[in-house]
Amino acid sequence: METRKLLWPMALVFSVILLLQYIELPYGYVLSSLLSFGKSQVTSAGGFLAGAAAASNINPTTEVLHNATKLPDPPNRNRTDESNKSSNASSGAANYGRAAGYPPQDIPVKNRSSKDETSAGNKSVSLSMFVNNSNAGPRTDLADSVYNSSSAVKSPAKRKWIKGPPAVVVPISAMNDMLRQSRASYLAVKPRWPSRADGELLNAQKLIESVRIVDKIPRVDDDVYRNYSAFVRSYELMEQSLKIYVYDEGKRPIFHQPEMSGIYASEGWFMKQIEESERFRTKNASDAHLFYLPFSSRVLQETLYVKYSHSRKNMVAFLSDYLRTIAAAYPFWNRTSGADHFLVACHDWAPSETKRIMRNCIRALCNADIRGGLQFGKDVSLPEIFVRNASDPLKDVGGKPPSQRRTLAFFAGNMHGYFRPILLDYWQDKDPEMKIFGKLRPGKGRKTYIQYMKSSKYCISAKGYEAYTPRVMEAIFYECVPVIISDNYVPPFFETLNWESFAVFVLEKDTPNLKRILESIPEKTYLKMQERVRRVQKHFLWHMKPVKFDVFHMILHSIWYTRVFQIRPS
Repeated sequence: METRKLLWPMALVFSVILLLQYIELPYGYVLSSLLSFGKSQVTSAGGFLAGAAAASNINPTTEVLHNATKLPDPPNRNRTDESNKSSNASSGAANYGRAAGYPPQDIPVKNRSSKDETSAGNKSVSLSMFVNNSNAGPRTDLADSVYNSSSAVKSPAKRKWIKGPPAVVVPISAMNDMLRQSRASYLAVKPRWPSRADGELLNAQKLIESVRIVDKIPRVDDDVYRNYSAFVRSYELMEQSLKIYVYDEGKRPIFHQPEMSGIYASEGWFMKQIEESERFRTKNASDAHLFYLPFSSRVLQETLYVKYSHSRKNMVAFLSDYLRTIAAAYPFWNRTSGADHFLVACHDWAPSETKRIMRNCIRALCNADIRGGLQFGKDVSLPEIFVRNASDPLKDVGGKPPSQRRTLAFFAGNMHGYFRPILLDYWQDKDPEMKIFGKLRPGKGRKTYIQYMKSSKYCISAKGYEAYTPRVMEAIFYECVPVIISDNYVPPFFETLNWESFAVFVLEKDTPNLKRILESIPEKTYLKMQERVRRVQKHFLWHMKPVKFDVFHMILHSIWYTRVFQIRPS
């Protein structure tokens, strides 16, 4: 009896710990985190934040990260996305994919090297290399964690895992409902004091809402927009009034140094063009409607990640220290707890790195996973655009007319993640109309990746390590109708575009029926979708100098529109 009395409390405590770990960590890492030893911790500055918040009756906007999550190494995504088939494309992975219910589990990954990963010793860098530290003013309203170069994480043995399928799937129809509900349900942090900019945003909201309600005249573009008239009115108001303050703080390479090519280039192109903008950038912070945090999530990972550490401690602490710097130098962060600040980030890890210390900010994320932290009414989906040629981002744009597109469906790429081996197991070499490959090997007389894109009716965007992939944007770039097979992925500019009018959404569990689904689309419907792809293409193109309605302006509009509808009358 005595033994039983002891066992019951122990079982209860263990259950509570398991529940808390499940809530805090991504699925698939719960047990591995519980069973790992030597968890990395973010050091605390000793309770200064709690004391300051209590004294001023201000709730901190962020939490101290006492336990860093054990995480997989960053995939080597500097690639054309048509590279080698990994050993995961095996019958074992295929059988896993066919298992009833797609049960979540961790799948070992073949070791892969990355030229971007350097030794642990090189990661012990001083913050002074990147941030202009300021001693002015109290450090309030920020995560009380710092990066201490003397306690850099050391490289442990290799251990890599891939997350399994999501436990909960949110279909595109449910996302539409969530977006509509977010306009009324999401409540941003109320400003601690009013500003002229808030009044201008509230006035813009009323003007846009009036169009949404009264203008029901059908227009040629209505089918690709949720509300074409409201979008045009909102866009015009943005051009007329939007002012953005870009913080000068932060040193290169993490800050103010955009990467202009590769799959993460969207964050770099945006950074460059907003910093050069005469229309939208203001030097007078008091006039600003929004404040931009000009860091590169990709360079942050390249610079601070400790190889094989499975920890993002250094990156989270680095950003936390940066926020303390700007909060000490300016009053703007503390006025709204960061609600009128925004970031533009394309790396896989950006959602988890910013979810606490920047949880009130508007986050434009390539990794736009509705079950992975993206929140309607606050965050927006950022297009991942693979820029192959930084000096000519529009090179090769376009494709063959529908009558010359002989291939029904095309996919090629690395065996990243759990799903792509499943896709290949079902369709590789199974049907001549379904061109589904791993790596496309160059050779005389063989079609290239781009040639397949330009000559296929439907281009498959299959999720990799994360929900997002540049194939969605590549399909539009080459005028191929996108087929998105990535559960819980929120496509870019979702608040503006009617994606179901020009893209096909297929649940991962329906992969065995992929050809039947595509063949069931009438030719007349396909032709309309392909024509709509060509119409929306202008929204996904980078230009050396921004032009009206291009991707730079559309990213800005998503952020502007989101902030406009966060404002509530005082």
